[in-house]
Amino acid sequence: MKIYTLHTKQKLPISVQEAWQFLGDPKNLKMITPDYMGFKILSGADRPMFPGQLIQYIVTPVAGIKTKWVTEITHVVEGKFFVDEQRYGPYAMWHHKHFIKEIPGGVEMEDIVDYKLPLGILGQLTHPFLVKPKLKEIFEYRKNKLTEIFGTYSYKPETAVV
Repeated sequence: MKIYTLHTKQKLPISVQEAWQFLGDPKNLKMITPDYMGFKILSGADRPMFPGQLIQYIVTPVAGIKTKWVTEITHVVEGKFFVDEQRYGPYAMWHHKHFIKEIPGGVEMEDIVDYKLPLGILGQLTHPFLVKPKLKEIFEYRKNKLTEIFGTYSYKPETAVV
C-alpha cells in the first residue's frame, strides 16, 4: 500500500495567537473549504480543539457523493502544532499535521498530510488524475481564503542606515 504526502506552506501577516485562535476553532474549517464540497459539521465542534476530540463531518468531494468523515484531534501543543487523524471516511489512512511558527512579520503555517487510498491498485490508479489534483485544489483554495481573511504577507526587513 502506497503512502502519499501533500506538503504546503503559507506565510500570513498575523501573530501566532491569531493563527492559533482561528485554526483551533473547528467551526472555521467550513470557511476555508470550497463550497462545492458541501462541508457540514455534524458534531464535535462545540469547543476549541483538544486531544481526543472527535469531529464528524459530511463532505461531498466527488460527483455529488456525500461522505461521512470522522477525525480525531490526536495531538495538540498550543500555539505550535496539532494533528488530526481520520477515524472513518474516504481514505484508508489520513494523518494531517498542522504547524505554526513565528517568523518576522507574521507566521508560517505548514501542513503535512500523509494518506493512503482505499481499493488497493484501483485507488492508486485514481491518484494522479483525481485525488492528487483535488487535494491540491482544496489546499490552494484554503491558502487563498486565508490570504483573503488575514491579508498578504509582505514583510520587508528594516535596512540599517549607516
